[in-house]
Amino acid sequence: MSKTILPFHVDDLSALARALGGQLRVCDHVPSHLELLNMLARAGGNRNFQHLRAQIRAQAALEDDPPRAEPVDYVRVRRAMRLFNAEGGLLRWPPKLTERKLCLWVLWAAFPARCGLAEREVNRVLNMYHTFGDHALLRRWLCDLGMMERTRDGSVYHRVEQRLDAEARVLIGVVARRW
Repeated sequence: MSKTILPFHVDDLSALARALGGQLRVCDHVPSHLELLNMLARAGGNRNFQHLRAQIRAQAALEDDPPRAEPVDYVRVRRAMRLFNAEGGLLRWPPKLTERKLCLWVLWAAFPARCGLAEREVNRVLNMYHTFGDHALLRRWLCDLGMMERTRDGSVYHRVEQRLDAEARVLIGVVARRW
């Protein structure tokens, strides 16, 4: 049986440690796996582990989005943020491939989903969201990395829908607030 990964988040780590320490002090034996899960759940503000799991599943059902256990590398996101200006425009072409991909996801998000665009429209969108004047480079990289597809003659471009990694989702959210 495969296990379901459940995210665990607390607003105050110090309060969690205090509550967990209090529960461990009154425990006269080494707690089992389930007892530790219940202690963590209670320290995080839930009745027990079952309650925590029910809350997470209910939230996922309401949001129509399964809970993700992907950790976010905020240092990587912050590094990529330095490549964007205050209005959310890409300032320069990143030297590292990992930074390029992350920045290209932001540009990818600027295109409408499931909609064909002429090359001129793609160039217009790219020019709105970068400042170094090389829309052809950006368009080529979006296609080469599989983020966009184009017809054989290059007349119509489509954004390729795909699941984003955690860093891309965070970066898109931060930059999109600047637009």
